[in-house]
Amino acid sequence: MTSAYPYLLSSLDLGFTTLRNRVVMGSMHTGMEDKAGEFSDLAAFYAERARGGVGLIITGGFAPTLEGTLYPMASKLTSRREVARHRPVTEAVHREGGKIALQILHAGRYSYHPLSVSASAIKSPITPFKPRALSEKGILRTIDGFANTARLAQEAGYDGVEIMGSEGYFINQFLAPRTNKRTDRWGGSAENRRRLAVEIVRTVRAAVGPDFIIVYRISVLDLVEDGQTWDEVVDLAREIEAAGATMLNLGIGWHEARVPTIVTSVPRAAFVHLAGRLKKDTSLPVIATNRINMPEVAEDILARGDGDLVSMARPLLADPQWVRKAERDADEEINTCIACNQACLDHTFDRTRASCLVNPRAGYETKLVLTPVSRGKKVAVVGAGPAGLACAVSLAERGHAVELFEAGDAIGGQFAIARRIPGKEEFAETIRYYSGELERRGVQVHLNTYATADLIADGGFDEVVVATGVAPRIPEIPGVDHRSVVTYAQLVLGEKVAGERVAVVGAGGIGVDVSEFLTTVDSPTLDLEAWQEEWGVGDPGETRGGLRTPAPEPSPRAVYLIQRKTSSIGRGLGRTTGWVHRAALKAKGVQLITGATYDRIDDDGLHLTVTTTRRGRPAGVQKATSRLPGIAKQVLPRSLTQVPQEVVSVEKRTLPVDTIVLCAGQESVRGLADELAARGTAAHVIGGADVAAELDAKRAIRQGTELAARI
Repeated sequence: MTSAYPYLLSSLDLGFTTLRNRVVMGSMHTGMEDKAGEFSDLAAFYAERARGGVGLIITGGFAPTLEGTLYPMASKLTSRREVARHRPVTEAVHREGGKIALQILHAGRYSYHPLSVSASAIKSPITPFKPRALSEKGILRTIDGFANTARLAQEAGYDGVEIMGSEGYFINQFLAPRTNKRTDRWGGSAENRRRLAVEIVRTVRAAVGPDFIIVYRISVLDLVEDGQTWDEVVDLAREIEAAGATMLNLGIGWHEARVPTIVTSVPRAAFVHLAGRLKKDTSLPVIATNRINMPEVAEDILARGDGDLVSMARPLLADPQWVRKAERDADEEINTCIACNQACLDHTFDRTRASCLVNPRAGYETKLVLTPVSRGKKVAVVGAGPAGLACAVSLAERGHAVELFEAGDAIGGQFAIARRIPGKEEFAETIRYYSGELERRGVQVHLNTYATADLIADGGFDEVVVATGVAPRIPEIPGVDHRSVVTYAQLVLGEKVAGERVAVVGAGGIGVDVSEFLTTVDSPTLDLEAWQEEWGVGDPGETRGGLRTPAPEPSPRAVYLIQRKTSSIGRGLGRTTGWVHRAALKAKGVQLITGATYDRIDDDGLHLTVTTTRRGRPAGVQKATSRLPGIAKQVLPRSLTQVPQEVVSVEKRTLPVDTIVLCAGQESVRGLADELAARGTAAHVIGGADVAAELDAKRAIRQGTELAARI
């Protein structure tokens, strides 16, 4: 064991059991919990993290009652008939020396079904159904449901449970005045509002006995109006301790909060000071959480007393060997989580299996296997963007002899551009990881080398992989060759400089990124104080929920973000990150223009024809469908529920801009593949060279890894 991380790697004696280190794999719903037939995959998923050295794993959430499920047929543990499917999971983790706790999660008004219940009948802004306020009898039945699930978890071999009391779920809904308008003994005063949480912990402890871990997930910063105060959080923590909890795990923000808490633009360890603050008021071990992704960050938190343990979920998707690498003092070998959410949380909210953009094997441990080859091949990989890097490294891991060709002077491709975008600095970690892996795996790298068909043909390669990526598409606009026009790559890489008034042509993911780049003062940094000012993150000791008035730094230039579509800008962005980008653009005063036709570019600027539309629907259909309940509307044909667009006006506009940035899509760079095909040489084409639609690193890395598994 290395001495570099003495706090992180020290054991924790809980009295009746010991955790081998201070690393907790936090709860993340993978989708495998919802189907009995996928529990073998779930077992393999957790076993790989236990093998990687994690001290305590916390599963995705399982509901204690039918009403508490997240959506129809979602995960629950309410019957002894369901216990058997869990035993392979717990046994797999125990074989690898780990411990595992089952999270008990009641969704409350966050349920996506009409049986939802809550403290009061107040609809959530992010779910379609208004909940029913639980009666006294219903509350007592639900408390018993938590205890029943804990008993079943114990029978299934779990080492403990985590009671989800944060993120705006059921228990949190009783705690906050925002959602608890009751006047009985479960509402009103702070003491009454926390009664449910305390009774659940007390009843669970009575059900499972003393030698069983009970983690309580406590919301210390609600980040919504009429949330809890800090004094209420402290009083709750003390009562939870007295009721029999073993540890407190911090929860930050409700799902409906308009403050980002885990996306890549959030500074590392942005909220851990609250763990240190809570530690002063309880003797329970406190788990710090949110945006902790590297060992030095975790060690620093523990060393300064801002937590007794650290919780990470996504970083252990990205690299299941995270702990083992920390033990070897091999930080540079860690495949760092970049907090993009594209393959994990976005998948969860789309009800598909969670995985990881930088590690597509996550969640697919039994399906995407990089087995060693009996006879290695000589393989050429052309292009050192995400697809080519993933493929080259995975091929070499299996035992092939790999040569990587890159026309530029550095690896990274589109990631080398993305890492320069404000809030995407973490993308540099992926380039760092692949750079080290190329060396460690013995890949021969040729930089500044344009791979021609002759060069490849003369190389004697058994297999050729073309991952030459994309180039910015130049739209057919009269005057597009004007001196004011630059591509997004030229701008972000510093080859061209923008003026004080800028038009961004194309409002997809790249256009949004470029707009954030243009509206950031000087070089982007993940400065915690500046970030808190921008998003209005305050002190829960001063305001309920810890909210204050946001004060973003003004943009240094005027920016117009333009798209041809008449739909809202940013609709195609990620489920869990798109709203963050839209809010950031609004805060910076970016002017959004939809329904634009690009007429010409000249010395006067960018000339547009802007079509304004409004939503409409035939009166008869509108009247008929308006009376239907939400569940019925979801199953009607789109032709009946779709809202057609009606043209309101057509206007000519001239934007007097200094700079026009082209973000109008990309084109595949696949000339090499075509040349090789003409010669009769087969090549595997992956990444942007294969599909040049909106840049998709998730698909590119997965494609590269899957191809490497087949060759």
